Amino acid sequence: MSYAAGIMSGTSLDGIDVAIVKIDTSAPEDPVYEFAAFESYPFEDETKKRIMTALSIDNSDVALICSLNFELGKLFGNAVVAACKKNNLASEALRFVASHGQTIYHHPQKEGLLEPSTLQIGESSVIAEIVKTDVVSDFRYRDMAVGGQGAPIVPYSEYILYRSNYVQRILQNIGGISNATIIPKEGMLKNVLAFDTGPGNMIIDELCQHFYQKPYDSNGSFAKQGSIHQGLLSEFMSHPFIAKQAPKTTGREEFGKDYVHDLLAKYQMPANDWIKTATLFTAKAIAEGVRPYVDKTGSELIIGGGGSYNSELVKMITAELPEAQVMIQEDIGFSSEAKEAVAMVILGHRTMERLPSNVPSATGAAKEVILGKITYY
Repeated sequence: MSYAAGIMSGTSLDGIDVAIVKIDTSAPEDPVYEFAAFESYPFEDETKKRIMTALSIDNSDVALICSLNFELGKLFGNAVVAACKKNNLASEALRFVASHGQTIYHHPQKEGLLEPSTLQIGESSVIAEIVKTDVVSDFRYRDMAVGGQGAPIVPYSEYILYRSNYVQRILQNIGGISNATIIPKEGMLKNVLAFDTGPGNMIIDELCQHFYQKPYDSNGSFAKQGSIHQGLLSEFMSHPFIAKQAPKTTGREEFGKDYVHDLLAKYQMPANDWIKTATLFTAKAIAEGVRPYVDKTGSELIIGGGGSYNSELVKMITAELPEAQVMIQEDIGFSSEAKEAVAMVILGHRTMERLPSNVPSATGAAKEVILGKITYY
């Protein structure tokens, strides 16, 4: 029995999520992962602004990214120490820390001179020194080295935690970007399919910031007061990504601030109409993405991530997918907030054991590979 911590900092830039997980290896070929604790630490406004600048094609610079790599390493390490202290656990007693890092750029396909590539920062050496244990990081790179898109990164963990002999399960994560993992009833790992469905909270959050200086639409309160603008909705749904076939991934490069502000210059409408229409776009993009794979004999669509706490968004998804039973992580005893940080622990454990954890049917990789790099303390 041992403990490990997973760190997740997603595209929505909400902050640093830390999950502490108990790992039972009494049956080494079939380890059991037990959720122990979860803590979340919001970014300070100035830190978030620096990350946003680093994400911008127009305003980023190498000095900023170089500095942020170490700054975020410190913040990640301190977050783990704080989470351990709050839960009466010495950080150095952790078997390892698994850190996803902060994605700065994700470019999954070759374009001109640009190679397929991805970049996550948050220096693992700094985390190791602060936490005083080994760190597993940089999970996406190895998959891309064998022809994969480096995303989605969590399908292996979802297969381990959610597979069922009785029903098909679709794990729909809604962070900044939405992604789905489809686990067939009685399916093997090779049968798992995963892909990004499009924007999750990213457009909604940008609109809330623009109109209300709020980071997100709490429980869908703004969307509930708005009306749908059909012209804007049609433009949203005509985005080329929606029609792409899986495997496919996307990010802030396609649905971030620049995309939103181009549309703001084109359409005029009340703020809540913008937010409601963007919320419906997220719901429709999810439905369009997963509908071809829904098992007509019965499917559970289980929503996780920050979007699961937006009741208006969940209501829209339910309406768009009447053929599936829609629920949230808490309905089956899991935590929507902790899901991705827990996934990092499972991936990190596979890496420490020298075992593969990518899913080629999800990422398009040529073969299974061991993900991540280990920084030994």
